[in-house]
Amino acid sequence: MDFTKPKFMHLTPSHRHKKAGELLKALFYGDEKQMTCYRNLELWLKLPELNLQNTENVSARFHLHAKEAGISLQEHSLLHVRHEDQISETPFLNIHIFLYSLRSAFNVGSILRTIEAFRLGTLHCSLNTPTPDNPKVQKTSMGTHHLVPYHTDADLSTLPRPWIALETASPSTSLYSFTFPDTFTLILGNEEFGIPKHVLEQCDHIIEIPLVGGKNSLNVASAFAIVASYIRENTSQLKN
Repeated sequence: MDFTKPKFMHLTPSHRHKKAGELLKALFYGDEKQMTCYRNLELWLKLPELNLQNTENVSARFHLHAKEAGISLQEHSLLHVRHEDQISETPFLNIHIFLYSLRSAFNVGSILRTIEAFRLGTLHCSLNTPTPDNPKVQKTSMGTHHLVPYHTDADLSTLPRPWIALETASPSTSLYSFTFPDTFTLILGNEEFGIPKHVLEQCDHIIEIPLVGGKNSLNVASAFAIVASYIRENTSQLKN
């Protein structure tokens, strides 16, 4: 990408910042060929010279370009300024997470990321649930779709007992007083309708997160993150 000043200044202000943001992102990820071009755009935009060795300043500039360009950034669109990712030697637990008719690819991607973060087990996607092959799932998973074992078009009836439903239903047991076995299947339900009654009736346990707010519900991916942390902290497999 290269610009002359007249060509660049002929763009709308928002388009100028969009191009500058694209150049900065490429430069941040190691495309040194964009250095001169970005420095020119920076000058023409009357911005102070950016210290490219300071990742916080680079991130702030990237957000400035996005704001001026009218671009709303999601997490997968941000600069990856942290570099502490490593290969984990912690084995996945022998548990199964079954997604019953989840519709949001972003929720599935977030759940994948949580499974990998706590090394929980295997993901099972029911029919009509976006799978790790979905580009939107992959973006939200931040690359963890390559690391988590999963199955598509999964059949709940083939998964190990006990079946444990995460649902605001009655009767249920508080997450914080429930003892998880070493092996089980955790069922997460649809964003709008939860887990159907006929599935709940087949479950061995129903657990819920105690809430005190008026809404009395959480996004399914957020709720799963809370449960995942509790499982990883309390499962007996960690204490052997």
